[in-house]
Amino acid sequence: MNTNAQTPRHSNRLIHETSPYLLQHAHNPVDWYPWSAEALERARRENKPILVSIGYSACHWCHVMEHESFEDKEVARVMNELFVCIKVDREERPDLDKIYQTAHQILAQRPGGWPLNMFLTPDDQMPFFGGTYFPKTPKYGMPGFTDLLRHVAGIFEKKQDAIREQNQSLRDIFGRLQPEGPAPGVHVGPEVLDRAHGEWQRQFDTGFGGFGKAPKFPHPTSIELCLHRWSHSMNNGTEDKETLHMARHTLVAMAHGGLYDQIGGGFCRYSVDERWEIPHFEKMLYDNAQLLSLYVDAWLATGEALFRRIAIETAEWVMREMQSPEGGYYSAQDADSEGHEGKFYVWTVEEIRTLLSPEEGDMVEQRFGLTGSPNFEGRWHLNVRADYAAIADRFQCPEDEVVARLEAAREKLYTAREQRVRPGRDEKILTSWNGLMIQAMAHAGRVLDRNDFIASAERAMNFIHAQLWHDRRLLATHKDGRSHLNAYLDDHVFMMAAALELLQARWRRTDLDFCIALADNVLEHFEDENHGGFFFTGDDHEKLVYRPKPVSDDAIPSGNGVAALVLGRLGHLIGNLNYLHAAERTLEALYSGMLKQPSAHGALLLALEEQLAPPQTVVVRGASGKMEPWADVAGRHYRPHRVQLAIPEVADDLPGILAERVAKNGVTAYVCSGHACTAPVSELAEFESALN
Repeated sequence: MNTNAQTPRHSNRLIHETSPYLLQHAHNPVDWYPWSAEALERARRENKPILVSIGYSACHWCHVMEHESFEDKEVARVMNELFVCIKVDREERPDLDKIYQTAHQILAQRPGGWPLNMFLTPDDQMPFFGGTYFPKTPKYGMPGFTDLLRHVAGIFEKKQDAIREQNQSLRDIFGRLQPEGPAPGVHVGPEVLDRAHGEWQRQFDTGFGGFGKAPKFPHPTSIELCLHRWSHSMNNGTEDKETLHMARHTLVAMAHGGLYDQIGGGFCRYSVDERWEIPHFEKMLYDNAQLLSLYVDAWLATGEALFRRIAIETAEWVMREMQSPEGGYYSAQDADSEGHEGKFYVWTVEEIRTLLSPEEGDMVEQRFGLTGSPNFEGRWHLNVRADYAAIADRFQCPEDEVVARLEAAREKLYTAREQRVRPGRDEKILTSWNGLMIQAMAHAGRVLDRNDFIASAERAMNFIHAQLWHDRRLLATHKDGRSHLNAYLDDHVFMMAAALELLQARWRRTDLDFCIALADNVLEHFEDENHGGFFFTGDDHEKLVYRPKPVSDDAIPSGNGVAALVLGRLGHLIGNLNYLHAAERTLEALYSGMLKQPSAHGALLLALEEQLAPPQTVVVRGASGKMEPWADVAGRHYRPHRVQLAIPEVADDLPGILAERVAKNGVTAYVCSGHACTAPVSELAEFESALN
């Protein structure tokens, strides 16, 4: 007998999935199903309530609940006995997550989060009870999970009439949540932008930057709109210094704080405190995409070297750690390593001193304020406490020498940190988040003159074309050679924005054709033709209990806001009135909701700006080698409402009004604002004048 033979691990149905989050649960003793017809049919057949548990791979409390409850055989026995259990990766199925997060907020009268555990009726998947994290045993003022399971099963068995009544009420509320279209006599106007600005002023933390209190999130669209407002004031000759201060103070505080990885680059999800000192250590692709674009714009607007450095380090982190060999961008890095949150990132002073020269150690100690009690569980998570000038003054040496020594020290610490056990990485490739990062990398490459960033964006775009675009329909997720799930609104419109930004970085006809095809799909399959705006799921999507029409931003911009912005830009660029009308109808349909809480609708406000004052579209035609100075002039200053394309003169059969933009006697530029254009110009000096 072989005494060394190991008993095979139990596996459930999740073993056949591609999602790393679902695969994390594939060996639980819980009889997990993925969301599937098989699971829903079993629940109906056995009249058994459904427990749907939603999370994602980098979620700390999801891991805690798995280890406490889902890996426990006794808890699993009760779950399997009383419920049909379904695991959902919220990143692959944001449609389900949006529905059941909304239901939780209605039923519990408080926001949800992850893990989200909802109990559904078997015949129609309507939620009748739910919550987020539940401990295995009673604590934190919450019941133990096993007791809760038995209690919920008892309610389902004994209170069918009350559940049916509650479900009908919930259906009615879902119906009322849908925007009903433009309110009579209401027309979009700038007042909502002013009201949003007033809300940001009230929410702004004058001490530490950012908006609101702990936990503190970056709110990139809010900062972007502040930069836009400041830029607009500069163009009007009356600089709004207060608005610039809100944006700049926040960006500096985040860059110097623990939200930013001072050794390896890239941003964590959010700060648990108001000072940006200690983050929740997971790094998400979508946060870094939005912040990369923002720091690039902040550098272009202010010329501040810090913002350029942070943008470059973040983009280099993306290419180094988040881009697959095939080109697509991975989704996330975990908060935990070796079972402890943040362990990969933190230091003792002794560790640092051992790795550095005495002079480097002294400067690092000053730079990061490493005196007194450590700030994270007996160790230091690095936050910048002294600027280069203060360190140069303290050590009586030139500032460039301080920068060089600190950079040498950072490289040594990075090399040592690379020997540690790394946090897990979610290697699924999501179309929507890739759209955000392609846009950011292309923008950073163009503005910072980094062709390697543009090449990275192009590789990711090529991957999307090859793996997630089939028969002129888009898919949502890819891993291990398998692409699946119908794409959502966000996938389409974020990828449209990516294609437009990549076209500004370098011309490629396939990207323009892709952008137009996506726009046509959005209008055909997602538009609410009766009321305006766009549903989150297409008209041929699986029928669920509710078809959301997302209007406010959450961790990523609202799909309706991005749709209105990119349809407007593409419509002006090629002269397509259908796109322009769809963008206008979206803003009119959702305007009443925007007025109720303007600052929650950042993406829609960005689109509204360009509805009120259409973007400037700049098309330069000529020989490839001769257009670069023209592109440099167009991109030299911070002009957030400018779309610029340099199209080689040999490109032919262009769509719409682009066909009329031809080169005459060398390089020719066409500058338009909305539907009004200046005369074509062929002299660089004239071009600069036309831009202004």
